[in-house]
Amino acid sequence: MSRLAVAGVVAALVFVVVVSEILSALLPLLVVVTLVPPSERQGLAELLAAADSSRRLRFWSALRVAVAIRRRQHAGR
Repeated sequence: MSRLAVAGVVAALVFVVVVSEILSALLPLLVVVTLVPPSERQGLAELLAAADSSRRLRFWSALRVAVAIRRRQHAGR
């Protein structure tokens, strides 16, 4: 195998790993934002944060900010 082919395989592997990490972080967020009623999101976030403290659950703080912004938008209507 040439060095160029090895570099291409390594780059492809790194790309797949990075994309899978991004998707694994975004997919739960999209599911929660689209399927969980806004009134229940805070309780769900607290429950999941208490159950697991892995780095993938750090998006819950971003979710709380998004919910707060959305509530302000709906309150202004």
